[in-house]
Amino acid sequence: MPPRRAPSQGSIAPSRAPTPQGDEAEDVSYFDTVDELQQHGINVQDILKLKSAAINTVSGVNMTTRRQLLKIKGMSEAKVEKIKEAAHKILGSSFATGVEVQDKRKRVNLISTGSKSVDSILGGGLSANARSVYGEFRTGKTQLAHTMSVVAQLPPEMGGASGKVAYIDTEGTFRPDRIKSIADRFGVDGTMALENILYARAFNSEHQMELINECSLRFAEDKDFRLLIVDSIMALFRVDYSGRGELSERQQKMLSKLTKLSEEYNVAILLTNQVQSDPGATMTFVAGGALKPIGGHILSHASATRMFLRKGRAEERVAKLVDSPDRPESEASYKLDEGGWSDV
Repeated sequence: MPPRRAPSQGSIAPSRAPTPQGDEAEDVSYFDTVDELQQHGINVQDILKLKSAAINTVSGVNMTTRRQLLKIKGMSEAKVEKIKEAAHKILGSSFATGVEVQDKRKRVNLISTGSKSVDSILGGGLSANARSVYGEFRTGKTQLAHTMSVVAQLPPEMGGASGKVAYIDTEGTFRPDRIKSIADRFGVDGTMALENILYARAFNSEHQMELINECSLRFAEDKDFRLLIVDSIMALFRVDYSGRGELSERQQKMLSKLTKLSEEYNVAILLTNQVQSDPGATMTFVAGGALKPIGGHILSHASATRMFLRKGRAEERVAKLVDSPDRPESEASYKLDEGGWSDV
C-alpha cells in the first residue's frame, strides 16, 4: 500500500489546553481531509459541498456511495466520478495484507473503564468501533460515560489516550461536578478535564443526528479527539417514534454514521442504552434474562462489542460481555464510588 501523506500543518486546529501527551506522530497521518482532493483537480466549491454533507475526509468519500453523493446539491455524475477517482488515487488499494492490518490495529487506542477487572474482559479497555453498554437504572451507564470522559485524557500508561472527548447527552444527565470528582481520583485538574470535553445536549432524534454530523467536522479540524460518547443512544428515538415504519431506517443511518466516524478518525465510541422487558425471554438462559436492549438487532449488529450491566450484592455491580469479535463471554465485578467506576 503506498505511504500515506501527512496533512499540512496549516489544516490542524490549535492544540487543546495542556494534557499529558502520547506519541502523536502517527496519529497526525491517520486520515486525509477532503482538502487533499484539491491537489488532484477537485475545485474548492465541490469540496465545500462535500463538507456541507458531513463528508470531511478522503476515507469518508470512499465510504459514501455514488448515489448518496449525487443527492448533494450541485453534484453531477461527472463530478462524482472525478471525486471518486481522486479519492482512490490518494488512498490507494483498499486491500491490505494481514500484517498491515495488524500494524494498523496497533495504532488503535485502548481506553480504560476505570475498573481493571472490567478492562480485563474487554482486552485492556474500550477501543475503536462502537461499543454499546446496556442495563437498567442504577447500574452505572452514565457513571461509565463520566469516568471515561476523564480517563480518555490521561496518558496511555494510565489507561488513557491523551485526547479530547465529545459527549452527546440525550437525557440531560451530564454533571460537571461529577467530572471534577472523578478528575480528583486521577490527579487531574477538574477545570482542565472539563475544558477537554466537547459537550452537546440533543433534544430530539433529528438534532442528535445533526450533532453526530457536526462531530465529523470537529474531528477533521481537531485531530486530538479520542472518544465519542452518546448517552443514551436510543432514548430520543424511543420518544419520537412509536412504530417501526421509519424508525429502523433512521436508526440504521445514525449507527452507520457512528461506525464510519470510528473508522475514519480512529475514535473510540461508547454508546449507552436503556433496556425493555422481553416476556418471550423469561424461560431462556440469555444475558439479562427478560431484559433486552432498545434498538433490537439493528443496534446489536452495529455494535462491535456489547456489555450488559446488572446489579449485584450490596454496592457490587456486574458487567457481562455479551458479544465481542475477539473476546469470549465473561463477567467482571465493579462498583460505583466518588471516583466513578472502580474495582470492588
